[in-house]
Amino acid sequence: MDENLAQKAINLALKCEWEKAIEVNEKILKTNKEDVDALNRLARASAEIGKTAAATKCCKKVIKIDPSNAIANKALVKYKKTKINMKTASDKAAGPSTFLEEPGKTKIVILLNPGDSKFLATLDAGDKMLLNTHSHRVSITTSNGKHIGRLPDDLAARIKTLVSGGNKYEVFVKSVENTTIKVFLKEIERGKDFINTPSFHSEKIEYISYTPPGLVNKDRPETGVEEDGF
Repeated sequence: MDENLAQKAINLALKCEWEKAIEVNEKILKTNKEDVDALNRLARASAEIGKTAAATKCCKKVIKIDPSNAIANKALVKYKKTKINMKTASDKAAGPSTFLEEPGKTKIVILLNPGDSKFLATLDAGDKMLLNTHSHRVSITTSNGKHIGRLPDDLAARIKTLVSGGNKYEVFVKSVENTTIKVFLKEIERGKDFINTPSFHSEKIEYISYTPPGLVNKDRPETGVEEDGF
């Protein structure tokens, strides 16, 4: 395996340059058609541009070479659960820099009322979603309206107020585990009414004060009996 080509393929994937990533991985496979890492990368890149059949074919090749390959097996299950690629161009996965946290501007949220589990299984970390405000809730959907989940009520109320004042947000899938889906909310613009108002409060750690019993009882006379009478 050409390590330089492999690293180039990885870097292209991180930048979501899927067409170029396909070219590089195919070049690697010309010299070693059983390179499972290249096949897995090729499967992912193919899926990202909507070529689910080609991605499935790559996964099957990997499993034939390495039946216990976790990446290929997981991907194959995902591709089998949907006969067509449900993502549109605006849903494509973002790069790793997307998840850089900024105090007051970003927040990781576990969604309530998650959507269909079979559809959720087709999502990847970095997939871009849409934030939709309603009269009594804020929902998260794909660009073509597929329900993903909704924000908790307290956060939804805050977001609705901020959006009505001109704030704008982006939403990306952070992780999916069964029916538990986490999203990454990111403030991208503040309205003039909230120019100095952070979208999200910093997480506060509450400390419980503790006084050692010895200090509490130091002025009490010794009785030889515990307060509970034991």
